[in-house]
Amino acid sequence: MKHVVSVSLGSAVRDHDTELDIFGEKVHVSRRGTNGDLERAREMIQQLDNHVDAIGLGGIDRYLVVNGQRYEIEDAKGLATAAQTTPVVDGSGVKAIWEYQVINQLVQHQIIHPPMKVLLVSALDRFGMAQAFYENGFETVAGDFIFASHIDYPINSLAELEKFARRLLPNLTKMPFAMLYPTGQEQEQISSDTTYHHYFEDADIIAGDFHFIRRHLPQNLAGKLMVTNTTTSQDRDLLKERRLKALITTTPVVHGRSFGTNVIEAAIVAVTGVKPDDGAWAKTVLDAGLRYDFTRFD
Repeated sequence: MKHVVSVSLGSAVRDHDTELDIFGEKVHVSRRGTNGDLERAREMIQQLDNHVDAIGLGGIDRYLVVNGQRYEIEDAKGLATAAQTTPVVDGSGVKAIWEYQVINQLVQHQIIHPPMKVLLVSALDRFGMAQAFYENGFETVAGDFIFASHIDYPINSLAELEKFARRLLPNLTKMPFAMLYPTGQEQEQISSDTTYHHYFEDADIIAGDFHFIRRHLPQNLAGKLMVTNTTTSQDRDLLKERRLKALITTTPVVHGRSFGTNVIEAAIVAVTGVKPDDGAWAKTVLDAGLRYDFTRFD
């Protein structure tokens, strides 16, 4: 059996082991959190190198992919290059291809539809999702400045998102990753600051990275849909308590939790040998038989 390990900057509380079926083949999946410790994550990757079939980077992106242009995050590059033999992937290749498809499928299945309003808490790390929302005519607010930098500036168009990516990402990717994204125990905390709750209240659909969503989660989610990922059974209970109408995860739910895209990407690489920079990558992802998960709570 193939074995992949996700080395995450997230909390070790979320660690687990399970199996995933990819192309009809069982893959053993492990998730190991390092509580935000970059050096510990680097050491773990070095120890896993040449002992597993693929390694996923969890809780950090190596690449932000915007309109086909890849921007590499320095901290993640340092982690990925700690392995000399085993491929290390971050899930950006799955996000770019599969999450675009998920939004289009949800529209085709009439689960979501314009003119529903969308809050996409972070679009630069999910350009495929953002592109699908904008192209399908959803009134979409991208909250990258709001939730990553605490600057109350909503991005309201794909063109504006691309403009900011070109101008800012070459420098932002050089910053310490912990300044841009919650890591370690921060991922388990819900902020008491309600400054940005009106963006949640105005939205019909809350989408994007779950750790950003959870950190700023309002008490009342009645009538709202959420499109996200990496949720545990405890996260589902929390969302149900806060009266969320329905949860859609872009990857399957196994034993109560949805897989991170880095895990899916590592499993695909382990089974097929096709990597995100190969010409056959897009077809491989679409042929993998991935599916989204839809759960109603009301």
